[in-house]
Amino acid sequence: MDIVIEKMKDRDWPQVADIYREGIATGDATFEADVPERKKWDKSHLRHCRLVAKSGEKIAGWVALSPISGRCVYKGVAEVSLYVRGSYRGQGIGTLLLKAAIEESQRDGIWTLQSGTFPENAASIALQKSCGFREVGIREKIGCMNGKWRDVVLMERRSKVVGI
Repeated sequence: MDIVIEKMKDRDWPQVADIYREGIATGDATFEADVPERKKWDKSHLRHCRLVAKSGEKIAGWVALSPISGRCVYKGVAEVSLYVRGSYRGQGIGTLLLKAAIEESQRDGIWTLQSGTFPENAASIALQKSCGFREVGIREKIGCMNGKWRDVVLMERRSKVVGI
């Protein structure tokens, strides 16, 4: 299987949304209940570092960054969203995407990447740790989903080349 990592294009949105919808359906990927409208998603994510993993014309996964604050002191801190299509999970797609996002984010001046991951999503936590993220702590019962309070593992990766 040949996988190519490239910048996300507008025409990729339908497949990106489908993969996001798959992640939502697992119940262990996000607090979101529905895929947001394209404009809302676009507005909440940084313009740079939006990448897709493609096998031919099929998108196998995607990664994008969101600012964590509008304050200028946090301009180099971003939150990672990464989703892999179910039929491609366990094949290294997440690793390719996260490594590419780390490289591109550093080129764009990002010094810290962070994520909030449900503890039940062990594969995602393992992926992040394999790419240099560390567990900062657990945000206990941070949000209620389907009548159940959920914890989130806060992970972060500090760049060794930006902001040192």
